[in-house]
Amino acid sequence: MTKWVGRLFLAIGGVLAAYLVAGAIGGAIPINRDWRPAADGVTIFIETNGIHTGIIVPKMAAGIDWRPIARPEHLADPRYAHFDHLAFGWGERTFYLETPTWADVRPSTIVAAAIGSDDTLVHVEHLPRPVPGRNVRAVVLSVAEYRRLAAFIAAGFAPGGGHRPGYAGYDAFYTATGHYDAIRTCNAWTGNALAVAGVRVGMWTPFPATVMQWFPE
Repeated sequence: MTKWVGRLFLAIGGVLAAYLVAGAIGGAIPINRDWRPAADGVTIFIETNGIHTGIIVPKMAAGIDWRPIARPEHLADPRYAHFDHLAFGWGERTFYLETPTWADVRPSTIVAAAIGSDDTLVHVEHLPRPVPGRNVRAVVLSVAEYRRLAAFIAAGFAPGGGHRPGYAGYDAFYTATGHYDAIRTCNAWTGNALAVAGVRVGMWTPFPATVMQWFPE
């Protein structure tokens, strides 16, 4: 019995190691290889909290107005709606709601999300224009690139879906579209959004580092 338990743990460890290696490789292979930041356009920001990554955009830019989607009454404290930027992220419902920080991560939550779920959310935070730093990187997109990015983000909201307050007074969760699993993670969503816009990013970005490495401080 002890032998079989040992083999099981070795097998699980092997799978995890293979996943980490595959993610590192996928994150290092560029798509949109020839992309360069626009000389003049819309400044967006890529952020991470160490678990999730997100994309921060102006509430109004290049003809895109996010205010009808992210409304003040959706917030626990509507006063935060006066901020001029929004952060968007996408992920599995339970993982998002129960793991705001690494301290909240539980193995059962990770396993359930990795197996797969169609119960997904868009996380939206109302923020002032961020200051670039270790966990926030600024990227300038052309108008066309920004509009493609905005279309990708908007498509993540389920038509007629509901909403609920977020972790604090300035954020909310919205019913999303899409299937979450170990391949299509919240960070892969960020990478896919940037890839659709035309930004140079990794081919597969399952981890925060595989997104952020493309946008040095």
